[in-house]
Amino acid sequence: MMTNTYQSDLAIHPGEFLEETLEELGMSQAELAHRLGRPAQAINEIIKGKKSITPATALELEDVLGIPSHIWIGLESEYQIVLARQEELKQMKKESALVKNFPYADLVKLGVVKATKRAVEKVDELKRFFSVAKLAQIQEVKAYQPAFRVSNHGKISHESIAAWMQAARIKAKDIKTDKFDKKRLKECLPQIKSLINLDINEALKEIQKILNSCGIALVLLPHFKNTKVHGATFWIDSDKAVIAMTIRGGFSDIFWFSFFHEIGHILLHPKREVFLEDGCDDPNLQKQEDEANRFASETLIDEKEYKKFISKNDFSKKSVVNFAKKLDIKPSIVIGRLMHDQIIHYSDSNLLALRDKYRWK
Repeated sequence: MMTNTYQSDLAIHPGEFLEETLEELGMSQAELAHRLGRPAQAINEIIKGKKSITPATALELEDVLGIPSHIWIGLESEYQIVLARQEELKQMKKESALVKNFPYADLVKLGVVKATKRAVEKVDELKRFFSVAKLAQIQEVKAYQPAFRVSNHGKISHESIAAWMQAARIKAKDIKTDKFDKKRLKECLPQIKSLINLDINEALKEIQKILNSCGIALVLLPHFKNTKVHGATFWIDSDKAVIAMTIRGGFSDIFWFSFFHEIGHILLHPKREVFLEDGCDDPNLQKQEDEANRFASETLIDEKEYKKFISKNDFSKKSVVNFAKKLDIKPSIVIGRLMHDQIIHYSDSNLLALRDKYRWK
């Protein structure tokens, strides 16, 4: 992991080296000025660190003093970099107060930032992680803007959402996929759906392989505190889509609904958009969210069969299990749909026993 090391380096101007060189040669500033064809004041300003050594001056110093121009340019460059680092360090100290807004411990666990207790080092790590010069610039970057548009309901950390998205982006870049193939994705949907009854870890291994062949990287991440995000969809480029998922809350019905919701975005909506579940209050984006919701609902449960099922008004445990078997889906998915449609109540403990939970392996 490459990181910058910030020290309180003393900035030494190349003028000091020039002064030492003149002393060794027994040459006065005035004589050097005559040999260079420069005003004596200009030489004095270089020596006092008030004036920089330009490439033209470096070449002239090489002619007069015999010290290669790249030495002078190197000294000047190093001096300017030290000054810039000192200013950057001041800026990072100011931004240290922002660190608390980010899920730094979660990012350490993922191995995408370095563990450290120093606030300034955390700022440096976060800047590298987000590829920004200042933490304040994060919300100005197009890739992270969707995180800052998320509706601020409840306790939401927009910075945590941006961090979760960037972690997914970094992980996705390491996943090799074929070129995106929309037709193949549609053809693979029944196969993907058939796997949801398996153990979650086995199912996801197979689904990842299938999605890779369709040009989609499936990234699984832990849930970050104060994000309230189940999934997201975005594109690395026109040939590679990314679905990022977390097991927030653990309920299997929510996970699979969210998963097929993200598939819906890939099939139905523009590649330029970044979609976050519960994304924002924008009417146009909400329309796309509604479309993805319908896609997920109809993919998981055939609408005609569902209407037949609810028309019987039998929502006993046996009836739900039999209906799930008929559609070859988990009973929890039926329970989740019935709760969403307010046909059964969240407090029905008899049916809720069918609503299983997932755990990270």
